[in-house]
Amino acid sequence: MNRIADPGSITEQSVGHNGRLRVLTWHVHGNYLYSLTQASHDFIVPVMPDNRSGYGALGPKIPWGKNVRQLPAGQLKNEEFDCVVFQSRPVFERDRFDLLTAGQRALPCAYIEHNPPEPHPTDTKHFFEHENGVLIHVTPYNDLMWHSPNVATRIIEHGVVALPAATYSGELARGISAINHLQRRGRRVGADVFEWAASRVPLDLIGMQSETMGGLGEIPNMEVPAYMARYRFFFTPIRYASLGLSLVEAMMAGMPIVGIAATELPMVITNGVNGYVDTRRERLLECMHQLISEPELARQWGEASRQIARSRFSIDRFVRDWNDLLLSLSAINRRQ
Repeated sequence: MNRIADPGSITEQSVGHNGRLRVLTWHVHGNYLYSLTQASHDFIVPVMPDNRSGYGALGPKIPWGKNVRQLPAGQLKNEEFDCVVFQSRPVFERDRFDLLTAGQRALPCAYIEHNPPEPHPTDTKHFFEHENGVLIHVTPYNDLMWHSPNVATRIIEHGVVALPAATYSGELARGISAINHLQRRGRRVGADVFEWAASRVPLDLIGMQSETMGGLGEIPNMEVPAYMARYRFFFTPIRYASLGLSLVEAMMAGMPIVGIAATELPMVITNGVNGYVDTRRERLLECMHQLISEPELARQWGEASRQIARSRFSIDRFVRDWNDLLLSLSAINRRQ
């Protein structure tokens, strides 16, 4: 039986010194972890010498705060935590039994599900179950589609730090897409749609291994928003994936969005207001050509994108949501 507390009932006395919690989590998505660690708690991130998936060193590409500390994974058993935030299936199903004590495994925990369900979009049962756990979805669509009958769920939508240097100019009469490993991931994230569009409209691609599809390569994390803001519009060819942080960053920078009307995107983009989404490729192509030929229209839509992003995806709202969740977990821990 799940016992997640009501955040409204939690007081300062229910948490650690100065209200700060010690949170164990993993380095799975760097930009997401950067947003998460904007919360005023202390985050411990395990690393391994071989930098295997989920255990890579934090590195200098992101300006990590002093509240983030990496620790050799083998030393986790010697640490005290208030709660645990899992972010990958192998860690929850396997690694926690090797790395954590029985007491640590019993701590209140959350699992951040970054993606919609696979292989089946409606009947795939989520693997995360924990007596004191809560499953966090990053979009309402993902929450709707995952089958998770035996665990409490919450939605905490993305939040990104608005970077002053990322100001829309739209000076390049081209579109841009930002997708990691697009060729390898294939049709699910629209590799074929991107190729089709790029053969008909000026369109660039950035991201890990984007060179394999004629792209421009990987751009350092903190430079991506400003890099994209020079382009006339942001294009997302994705058929089936979660709402990408790069898309939210593009909106925050003031870019109009054009893309496939799938998963959460139709609930973020309003046609003719802050972009255009459709399931008909030709309609998307027409819109991209229009934005290239009408820079003022692109600027108007982009400004609407910025306002929506500041309201819906602000880092302040994101931190408030996570503070509520972490304090709820802490309240369970204090009662045990």
